[in-house]
Amino acid sequence: MINGYDAKSCNPLERRFYRPVEAAIRWCRLMDREAEILLSIGEDGMPKAGQFPICLYLNTEKIFDAIEHGSIPHGRDGRRVEAGEHVKKTRRTVRHDDLREWMTKHYPGQKPDFLFDEIERSAHAAINADSFRALQADRDALKARVDKATEEYRKLRDERDALVVERDSLRARADEMAMPGERAEATFLNIIGALLELLLGKTPAGKPHSVFESRAAIIDALLTTHADKPGISKSTLEAKFADARRRLNST
Repeated sequence: MINGYDAKSCNPLERRFYRPVEAAIRWCRLMDREAEILLSIGEDGMPKAGQFPICLYLNTEKIFDAIEHGSIPHGRDGRRVEAGEHVKKTRRTVRHDDLREWMTKHYPGQKPDFLFDEIERSAHAAINADSFRALQADRDALKARVDKATEEYRKLRDERDALVVERDSLRARADEMAMPGERAEATFLNIIGALLELLLGKTPAGKPHSVFESRAAIIDALLTTHADKPGISKSTLEAKFADARRRLNST
């Protein structure tokens, strides 16, 4: 199959014009017997009664009658003729659009697929051409509104995505700024280590610099007074005090 080909873009049963019996064959859905039927047509252009389903005879007769009474403009072998001009029955033809208009007016409940598309066949018989076009216009207007809303949604989504990217970038920068660099980390650990030695150390005379006898005592005191602060937890303090002691002793 050819890529992009739309099988619904054309109707294989549709022709520019039809002889009455050809239209009746399509009207009665007898396309599989068209060759047989056409071979049986006499000078009157009519299929033989009783040889084929009765609807073929009746529908052919309806079209001939409409031509005789001017309900359907007719032609000779596809070319339009003036009203009243005599045309041999076997050469009489009706144009597709004229036949479609006649059937819409006189047989609104019947919509054979060689004259009407799928949407028209599914529409209620009370919906005439003007109503159908009005419905199509409403549908097109609604589709335009949906397309516009979809485009607005896409713009808002793109703006949201851009804001999310910007937010994440700012958050990452804030996290980087909040995290001390290696040099700052070393400085903080040296200060902590020095303060620990000072608090746990003694004067040259042997007198304690503070009431704290161990790092555990300092941690307990910090937890008692500042446990609600970020970073003030037993595990964090123990790890930082150990790092501070190693850092101070290594410098």
